[in-house]
Amino acid sequence: MDRWSSRLGGGVEEYSFGGFAGGPVSSRAHRLRSFEEAIEVTEHRIILRGLPEAFRGFRIVQLSDIHHGLYLPLQALIDAVEMTNRLRPDLVALTGDFVTYSRAYIEPAAAILGLLRARFGVFAVLGNHDFRVGADVIARALRRERIHVLRNRQATLHLNGDVLHIAGVDDLGYGADLHRAVHRIPREALTILLAHNPAIIPHAARHGIGLVLSGHTHGGQLNFPLVGSIFGRSPGAMRFKSGWDHLGRTQIYVSRGIGTVVLPLRVRCPAEIPHFELQPLAWALQTGHAD
Repeated sequence: MDRWSSRLGGGVEEYSFGGFAGGPVSSRAHRLRSFEEAIEVTEHRIILRGLPEAFRGFRIVQLSDIHHGLYLPLQALIDAVEMTNRLRPDLVALTGDFVTYSRAYIEPAAAILGLLRARFGVFAVLGNHDFRVGADVIARALRRERIHVLRNRQATLHLNGDVLHIAGVDDLGYGADLHRAVHRIPREALTILLAHNPAIIPHAARHGIGLVLSGHTHGGQLNFPLVGSIFGRSPGAMRFKSGWDHLGRTQIYVSRGIGTVVLPLRVRCPAEIPHFELQPLAWALQTGHAD
C-alpha cells in the first residue's frame, strides 16, 4: 500500500514497492556503469494543491551542485546529462554551483549542460560558488547554450490553455529577491521556485510558493554512523538539509547534488539526481492517495 507524508495540503508519496528504500521520501536507485557507480536517480511523486489539470503527470529532473572541477571530471557530468536525457523530462531544473573555484571549468560545463533535452526547456539558478567565481560569466555561458537562467525572475509555461509558473532567485547570500521574482504571479497561482539555498524556505512559505527545489547542502556529504552528518543527527538539525520536507503548505526538496567540496568523498550520502512527477490534489483524492 502506498503511504503519504502529508494530508490534503499536498505531499510526496512514499513508495513501498520492492526495491525501494524507506524513509521520509522513498526513492528508487538506478546505478551507473560509469561515474564509479556512485549516483542515484531518486523518483518522487509530489502532490500539489492548485496544479493545473494540463500539467498532471508533469515530470521534472533536477541537477544540483555539479561542482565541475578537479573533483568532478567532465565525463562524470556527461554521464549525469545522459542519465537525465534518458528520463525524457518535461523540464530540467539546475539549482546552482556549476563550478567550485575556477573560471576555467565554466565553458566546458556549460557546453555539456547544453546537451540536456526537455520538452519545456532547461531552467537554472546560480549558487554561492557561482557568485564567487563569476555569476555574470556563468550566466552568459549557460544562456549561450539556450538554458534559461532565472536571476530573480519568473517564466510561464503554457499547455492546453493552462499555465504553470517557474520562478528562480539568486543565491540567498548574493542578492536573492523573491518578491521581485514572483511579484507578477497571481497569489493564488501555483509557483515552483528554484533556489540554491534551502534556507529560503521561510520566505517561500510567506509568499505562498507551492514547491521549492534546492541543493547547496550536499545532503551533508559525510554521514557517519552514530555521529551523523556535519549538520548533526537529530531530526530538527536535519530539517531542510536533505530530501523532502514542508513548511505549512510550501513543500521543498533538497537534492544531495552531484559533486563534492573540500573532500572528493561521500560517506553514506550518495550523489543524487531527483526525478519528480507532479500530480494535482484532485488526483490524490480521486485515486485514494491522500489520507
